[in-house]
Amino acid sequence: MLEIAAESAAFVGLTNLSTRVADAQHLDLASDSCDAAISRNCLMLVPDYRRALTEIRRVLQPAGRFAAIVFSTPDRCPYFAIPHSIAFRLGRLTSPRLEEFGEFRLSAPGLLQDAFSSAGFRDVKVHAVPTHRRFPSLANAMEYAKGPLPLRELMTRLSSSEQDQAWVEIERALTEFVGPTGYS
Repeated sequence: MLEIAAESAAFVGLTNLSTRVADAQHLDLASDSCDAAISRNCLMLVPDYRRALTEIRRVLQPAGRFAAIVFSTPDRCPYFAIPHSIAFRLGRLTSPRLEEFGEFRLSAPGLLQDAFSSAGFRDVKVHAVPTHRRFPSLANAMEYAKGPLPLRELMTRLSSSEQDQAWVEIERALTEFVGPTGYS
């Protein structure tokens, strides 16, 4: 992702942009040293997102901007919620609750707004932006579903037979979203 971001910036002529791998909870950057920061589908996966937000705020200049994309509530994200809920059920997992796990950690109403404000951000705006996951086929959707970290981590909490059963049930459940143009 960083390589693509750097290439995209160069393509449009941006020369004052740099990318690097960093631990958002402990940024090795000087205070007030950045104009902007972006988190794409990552903030909710950081173990201590409050610490990360405080660090990001610290390295941003006073007028700096931060944009983050996080997932909404499970009922609005069936592509991730269905596999997670099946794994939770088959593994008889109760902690953390689905709404507090992985992609959904920052989805509770007001939580993201409060987290930003608590970290010192001002003029915080949270917008719901509907998106759709599209794949050429259910097989492609299943292949991708097996990759994301929170689900992969969750599956390790299940026995081998529970994992096998989970993938069968997940594929069956996701057929609901298959149509003439593929998976959507």
